[in-house]
Amino acid sequence: MHRIGLALSLLSAMPAAHAVEYPVTAREEVVDKYQGPGGKTIEVTDPYRWLEADVRESDRVAAWVAQQQAVTEAYLGALTEREAFEKRLTELWNYERRSAPSRFGKPGMSPDRYVYTKNDGLQNQSVLYITDSADAEGRVLIDPNQWSEDGTVALAGTSASYDGKLLAYQRSEAGSDWRVIRVMDVETGKELDDELRWVKFGGVQWAPDGKGFYYSRYPEPEEGAAYQASALNRKLCYHKLGDPQEKDVVIYENPEHPDWSSGLWVSEDGEWLVVVESRGTDHQNRLYVRRADAEGGAWTPLVQDFDNEFNPIASEGSRLYLVTDHNAPQRRVVSFDLQRASDVVFRDTLVEVVPESAATLESASLVGDVVFTRYLEDVAAVVKRYSLRGEPLGRVELPGVGSVYGFGGWQDATETFYTYTSYDAPPTTYRYDIPSGESELLFQPDVGVDFSKFTVRREFYTSKDGTRIPIFLTHRKDLELDGTNPTLLYAYGGFTISMTPGYSASRMAWVEKGGVLAVANLRGGGEYGEPWHEAGKLKNKQNVFDDFIAAAEWLIAEKITSPEHLAIQGGSNGGLLVGAVMTQRPDLFGAALPAVGVMDMLRFHTFTAGQFWRDEYGSADDPEMVEYLRGYSPYHNVKPGVAYPATLVTTADTDDRVVPMHSFKFAAALQHAQQSKGAGDKPLLIRIESRAGHGAGTPTKKLIEQAADLWAFLWEHVGPKSGS
Repeated sequence: MHRIGLALSLLSAMPAAHAVEYPVTAREEVVDKYQGPGGKTIEVTDPYRWLEADVRESDRVAAWVAQQQAVTEAYLGALTEREAFEKRLTELWNYERRSAPSRFGKPGMSPDRYVYTKNDGLQNQSVLYITDSADAEGRVLIDPNQWSEDGTVALAGTSASYDGKLLAYQRSEAGSDWRVIRVMDVETGKELDDELRWVKFGGVQWAPDGKGFYYSRYPEPEEGAAYQASALNRKLCYHKLGDPQEKDVVIYENPEHPDWSSGLWVSEDGEWLVVVESRGTDHQNRLYVRRADAEGGAWTPLVQDFDNEFNPIASEGSRLYLVTDHNAPQRRVVSFDLQRASDVVFRDTLVEVVPESAATLESASLVGDVVFTRYLEDVAAVVKRYSLRGEPLGRVELPGVGSVYGFGGWQDATETFYTYTSYDAPPTTYRYDIPSGESELLFQPDVGVDFSKFTVRREFYTSKDGTRIPIFLTHRKDLELDGTNPTLLYAYGGFTISMTPGYSASRMAWVEKGGVLAVANLRGGGEYGEPWHEAGKLKNKQNVFDDFIAAAEWLIAEKITSPEHLAIQGGSNGGLLVGAVMTQRPDLFGAALPAVGVMDMLRFHTFTAGQFWRDEYGSADDPEMVEYLRGYSPYHNVKPGVAYPATLVTTADTDDRVVPMHSFKFAAALQHAQQSKGAGDKPLLIRIESRAGHGAGTPTKKLIEQAADLWAFLWEHVGPKSGS
């Protein structure tokens, strides 16, 4: 966090239980006029418009941030359990953790080598290692901890050339979505002169000859606008090693639709290029194809509408394999012959490889001539295998009800790797032998927790309209569920993102202390396929809030907790969720933790990546959506005189995904509302992390400090002594 020095020392004696005196936040006369249904003009006031300015560019906003931080740090520093939580969190985080290994280079073209990341425990950033054997210790290839003293420069992606001689890697600074691509000689560790900037939302894909690679970029922003300008005019480029970036060849762009996004898929043999173009974050997309050697050649359209998802996963010769929801809401795997692309109708000639099932197909991959499919069955992972002809080859046996990631690799590989985790199982890595179908344990971390003392169970509750919603509960076995338990309810509910079970050192500190963790799988996510997602987007968004409110009411009815002991938490779209429900039902919660949330639903689309979210939310540019968005927008629904739950808003000054103005304006509105009679005196604070972004790449030290602040704040307000 920002360290305020003298201001903090003057305020540090403030008793946590007393009412907080907030800094004065100026209110200005700003009125926007929106066009509503039938040409109606809708006027909306925005008194905190000035807080939209970038903190790096505005002295006024920087001063406001410093004043808010001084008050927040003083409050958090005085909390009784703050020091104990930080001590235990440091212990829980201090364990060796590794990623699953992946082969470095293509079999037959490179030596047998693997890369993996490892963190010794409290290192701010995980280190990239290279090894000759998947089960052997490796040597350090890249250590991001050497890049900055405070650990805020992170390794954000890597890609090896086919021959394994070169590594393209991405660096991210202060949590920003912007990336810088560099290239390293693997044997010598020497960096090449190549440096590519203004890169975000994409990786690197090498050409087989190793002379260059494909990547995506945006135009260089105007001075001072790097962290707020809308992500427009994306270009897919080819970079030849040794050339300056300005000589890179643009292989695809769509200037007629600068707000659309495109990604490139390259076939494993390097023969085919496929452009996947979308209008936003929805999976529905267009497809274009051409041969890689057709320099400057035209792209052949395969799909020219946005009616379905078509996600390329592999190719064999000219046969392209895809995951799609075409005629399959729960998704299936199909194939298509690219050589016939110019003279047939794409959808009419698809060949089904893996049919749709009752479970949701999350992902698929083709490794060693086996199609691995990962499903969700009531939010638990199931992995099945199929031949290229669609013949079932059985399941991959998993340790329990949890999540699984991996099953990637080259198509001529004989092995693949995966990681399993659950709320009571830390990420454990396995090698999977494809010919035998056997799994071998590679790495299981020792986290210093006796999981036999905890219980994890999956339950179901009924939402407002009768929809059945899954919810996972984790708590100590010795806990008496008598309606007074401190309970943390977490959810997301959007963008087809599924909240699957996973171990968290941070949450373990909460559960060990005697708290209950409840994770609800709301509509808007991907837990039950595209219909589940559609039921929680656009004008169905209220379903998501109703699902979350119903989860809270179920926890109370089941005598797990009560309103004064119930806290809610969510980040990003989940921060919007928390902001919406705490303004709709402030009586239902004792505390709220909205993190990096989308709080201004009328202006979100005018900043950075916000324009991509219009498929999910709609936007105020659409007269049919203005009133609906204003109806649940957290910032616009804070009302003077309402007693809101104790709230700790969290954001970061370099968040260029959900820009911090959302949290700034929401916190200012909450604090102003509390000045009215009858609004209570629960703290309504904002915690603003410095040199951090939307979450990715945050140093371990900052993660521990933030978690200690959050749990101490919650324990103060929903812990055993609350309300007594």
